[in-house]
Amino acid sequence: MDAAVAYAWFMDAPSPGYDAEDRHAIASILAVGLAEAGGNLRDVCAQVGLSDGALGQLVAGMFPGAAGIFSAIDTSISVDVPEEEQALRDLFRLYARDTSMLTKWVGAMVARRAQSPNHLWQDMGLRDRAEGSALISRHFPGLAARNSQDMKWKKFFYRMVCRSDGFTLCAAPVCSDCDDFDHCFGAEDGETLLARVSNGSTLPAA
Repeated sequence: MDAAVAYAWFMDAPSPGYDAEDRHAIASILAVGLAEAGGNLRDVCAQVGLSDGALGQLVAGMFPGAAGIFSAIDTSISVDVPEEEQALRDLFRLYARDTSMLTKWVGAMVARRAQSPNHLWQDMGLRDRAEGSALISRHFPGLAARNSQDMKWKKFFYRMVCRSDGFTLCAAPVCSDCDDFDHCFGAEDGETLLARVSNGSTLPAA
C-alpha cells in the first residue's frame, strides 16, 4: 500500500469539525501506519499505538469516509505499551493542553511513532519538522515551550523523562558544550515517509 494513496483516502471526506492541521497530521500518521501494516487492519493498531476502540472512534469522528472499514477491526485488539513508551505517554499527559480524547490519542500516537528510527516528523508521515513541532505545540504547549533551544524532539522527550526520574541524558553542563551537539540539535532533513512507504498492496476493502 502506498502511504500517499492512503493519506488521500483519509482526506477525501474528513470531518469539518476538527482543526485542519490536526486532520492533516493524524491522516499522515494513520497513512504511514496503514502502509507499514501492509493494509492489515489488525496490525494498524500496533503501528499507531491505539487500541481498536480508540482507533475506531478517532477515524469515525475525524475521517467518517473511512469509518466503515475501521469498524471491522477485531474488538479484542489491544496495544502493548513498553515501559519506555509509557514514560512518554505520561510526559504528554502531564503537559496536555486539555483532557480531551483527541489530545490523549495524539499523545499515544506520537509516543508510539517515536519508537521508530527516523526523525519524529518522518515517523509521523509529516512533510517537515515544522509540522511536527506545530502538532506538539497545539496539544502539548507547555512541553513545546520547554524546548526553547529547539532540540530534536525525540532527544528532548527522553531528556525530559530522564530528568523526571532523577537521571541526566548528557553530562555536559550546557548543551553547547556537549560533544553530541549536532546529534541533538542538527538539521532534520529528509524525505517524508508518505513518499517512501509503499509495499504494493491495496487499500482494505469496505
